[in-house]
Amino acid sequence: MKRSVTAAAGPPVHVSRRPASGSSAGSATRVDRETRERLIAAAERLFADRGFRKVTVREICREARANVAAVNYHFGDKLGLYREVLQAAIDVMRATTEAAREAGAGCSADERLRRYITTYVRRLLASGDHAWLHRLITREMNDPTPALDALVEQGVRPRIEYLSGLVAEILNAAPSDPCVLRCVASIQAQSIAYLPNPIASRLGLAFKPSRANVEAVARHIADFSIAGVHALRRTTRESPAGAAPP
Repeated sequence: MKRSVTAAAGPPVHVSRRPASGSSAGSATRVDRETRERLIAAAERLFADRGFRKVTVREICREARANVAAVNYHFGDKLGLYREVLQAAIDVMRATTEAAREAGAGCSADERLRRYITTYVRRLLASGDHAWLHRLITREMNDPTPALDALVEQGVRPRIEYLSGLVAEILNAAPSDPCVLRCVASIQAQSIAYLPNPIASRLGLAFKPSRANVEAVARHIADFSIAGVHALRRTTRESPAGAAPP
């Protein structure tokens, strides 16, 4: 996966291990940077496949062709490396949410919801580079680490708040209304259903991520979701005292 890695501010504390100046210093910096990138790439694969607790520092360093002390040198410890990997996933989530927000700027609530769904589905299903990301997040949900709060507050909450605002506007309800939150859950779940999984393959429901298929799925989920939200709005208006349906 090609991406830039956001390093912690400032150089590592082991300054004495760096040459003082000249081409040797530049070479050492390049080697450090390459080692760091290899560690992150290896950790992405291993953490996504097996989770934080079942991966050892030794395994990461072996995969990255790095000295066993390299993780501590660059990240402080295994959790520090994991936080770096999870932050990369968070950054992708934030970029997707922001792209969806920008795509719908100035549009009606219906059209903003459609553009949110289209942007999200395109990135979720068509980006093979980020296949590791969804496995990593699933691992984190099933076996939370101390990094969970960052995932929720920086990655998930902004997305859910934006989507809840759109649905609430269509329903003429508060974003915290249970009916709104159920709609949000339904919209998200429809997209996730198209991710590769062994059950879908056995049932003949496996999704082939061609561009045409991705666009068809995005259009279907948007049509289905918008129609469903409007149907709930009509039901709500017909309920006694405007109460939301159970």
